[in-house]
Amino acid sequence: MAVITPKIRSNICINAHPIGCAKDTLNQIEYVKSQKSKRGVKTAKEGGYAPKTVLVLGCSTGYGLASRITAAFEYGADTIGVSFEKEGTETKGGTPGWYNNKAFDRESEKAGLKTFTFNMDAFSDECRKAVIEKVKEWGVKFDLVVYSLASPVRTDPDTKVLYRSVLKPVGKPFGGPALDMMTGKITVMEASPAEGDDVANTVKVMGGEDWERWIKQLKEADVLSDGARTVAYSYIGPKYSHPIYRDGTIGAAKKDLEARAHNIDASLKSLNGAAYVSVNKGLITRSSAVIPIIAQYLGCLFKIMKERGTHEGCIEQMERLFSERLFTADKKVPVDSENRIRIDDWELDPDVQAEVDKIMPNVTQENVASLIDLEGIRHDFLMINGFDVPGVDYSKDVPRMDTID
Repeated sequence: MAVITPKIRSNICINAHPIGCAKDTLNQIEYVKSQKSKRGVKTAKEGGYAPKTVLVLGCSTGYGLASRITAAFEYGADTIGVSFEKEGTETKGGTPGWYNNKAFDRESEKAGLKTFTFNMDAFSDECRKAVIEKVKEWGVKFDLVVYSLASPVRTDPDTKVLYRSVLKPVGKPFGGPALDMMTGKITVMEASPAEGDDVANTVKVMGGEDWERWIKQLKEADVLSDGARTVAYSYIGPKYSHPIYRDGTIGAAKKDLEARAHNIDASLKSLNGAAYVSVNKGLITRSSAVIPIIAQYLGCLFKIMKERGTHEGCIEQMERLFSERLFTADKKVPVDSENRIRIDDWELDPDVQAEVDKIMPNVTQENVASLIDLEGIRHDFLMINGFDVPGVDYSKDVPRMDTID
């Protein structure tokens, strides 16, 4: 038994609070339930336009978890999730996603929803086979496949070669202020440009090749319903982050993802289906603190959007994606000229970005706590790992690390 406090090394939290993770998952579930009531959303069983069986690849944290929660608890869908997590033992902690998945499965079962979570490498054909066998066992087909994988490595299923992704600018170094979210200290950090096969390897890991392979194998196995749709997630962001993100190695991967969406969309036409990339809002992630400019930009953004009442976390974004984009009253999906769903519309609102432009150059060590939402980004950083979650008593001993009670 022990009291668990966050262990932070080099701006990365390396442990998780089991009860905090479970409570955060529960809070997200309660949010979408309230939205279901507020919006008057009807599940398929209630005669509404809604998905019945959903596959979420990368289901354990962030946008993937929020998508699965929305599908299940607002739209009444049975779900299969895939993520690769470290399990907790009686004395050693697991990854946050492992606890999130346990909480999701428990609440789904309580609500009478079918759920199954695979703790497997989603890039492997073995995982695809297991998912196909499970949905056939259920005797149903997927009408929505959410692709939300983010991994530093991927093994090619054909060649067995391991590829590594990197977050680097292309062509020249990129530098800027690096904000430590816990201390508020600002340092200058520089990222060196991509070398050798960095871009190609990152595209191999984070691009659309694996997504395309998933849809191809699901379609060949006849486990996609008539009208089945798939959505993958991307980010464009502001001009500040373009050199390190949109125009960098990860941006090259996201552009590949967006290009392959057109191929997948064409392949689903025979099922009256469609494929989309949803461009989402910038959020604090486990790596935000170690990328130049990102944490400071998000601190500015959050402050402005909270003042305007338009700030969203993962669950608010995904709930809006489902209700105002994917499952609209007229059954049409609003997209931009490149067939992308833009749920980053509030972040990239010209007035919001104009406000960001006013604040960003003026942030210093002395005024950082007043000019940006330092408290808000710190809270989000901690909450990813189950800390600083409303409704949790962190002074209490946690008896075991393999349960969420």
